[in-house]
Amino acid sequence: MKFTVTATCGAARRGRLAFRRGAVNTPAFMPVGTYGAVRAVSAEDLQALGAEMILANAFHLMLRPGEDLVKALGGLHAFGRWQGPILTDSGGFQAFSLSKGRGISEQGLELRSPIDGSAVRLDPESCMRVQASLGSDVHMVLDECTPYPASHGEARSSMRRSMRWAKRSKQAFDASGNPAAVFGIVQGGMHSGLRRESLDRLEALDFPGLAIGGLSVGESAELRARVLEGLCPAMPASKPRYLMGVGKPEDIVEAVRLGVDMFDCVMPTRNARNGQLFTRRGPLRIRNARYRDDPRPIDPGCECFTCRNYSRAYLRHLDACGETLGLRLNSLHNLHFYLELMRRLRAAIEAGTLDAFKPYE
Repeated sequence: MKFTVTATCGAARRGRLAFRRGAVNTPAFMPVGTYGAVRAVSAEDLQALGAEMILANAFHLMLRPGEDLVKALGGLHAFGRWQGPILTDSGGFQAFSLSKGRGISEQGLELRSPIDGSAVRLDPESCMRVQASLGSDVHMVLDECTPYPASHGEARSSMRRSMRWAKRSKQAFDASGNPAAVFGIVQGGMHSGLRRESLDRLEALDFPGLAIGGLSVGESAELRARVLEGLCPAMPASKPRYLMGVGKPEDIVEAVRLGVDMFDCVMPTRNARNGQLFTRRGPLRIRNARYRDDPRPIDPGCECFTCRNYSRAYLRHLDACGETLGLRLNSLHNLHFYLELMRRLRAAIEAGTLDAFKPYE
């Protein structure tokens, strides 16, 4: 992986991530395909939408269908037909959530499978091994998700365990000779001093990219921005910065202004399944009765497949009937909105007009 910054506007960066499987323009949004598939859309759909990189979840794929099967079938790229770069989340957050914080030790995480109740163990070494078998282009270290709120002592203990896991993850990754990249994850809760300590510990391990974890866990947007304002200026300018699990369009715009390069979130497809569609004028609830006979597209002026071909009235009808076509059309629109938002952000950084940028107009 090679990262190049090509333009700046204040703290915001316009850049390019180069992988063997293609380039990713940053700031970038990665559609989430937890089980190796982005909900309701195909790899061909994603390519047509202009997606350049997607995210899959190593923990869930380890449980089903199993990393050995995916490896035997050519890895995630061949298995799911997505030929661009793939980032695999370690699944530490999901495992932590499923275990409700129990079963965590210095060695790793232990829990019961949500599929069949069998015992599952996830540690830094197996986490790297699973992601290598999946064949992703970027692996994430195993980390502990610090709950919110957490006292300084609780956050410090959690962060330092994550840093010890990060060291073990990096050692296992380096020993494997894996050609992928591996990212460290900055933790420390909402405490700026702990965040800086975490960053220093990760920098000593020389990760080629750094993620910011432990945000979007219930804190306010103001508190999240304060954490990023304190952290981003200290992060190395030569490495990509990935904010995990964020989020709303307005939150992405704010994080880009503060210097973040990469994002993922389930909101485009999850909200599509719940009837919430994103438009330049703000979110639209297609289930609202006012759209029953509305012949207009979701967002007049939008060039996505859905807006070019279907009306609000038809989409409301599909939603009311529980027709799966509605899920697909809604998802195509929301993903287009997010990917177009990133294109607009990149253009604003290049033009030096980011200060005037608004996610909704």
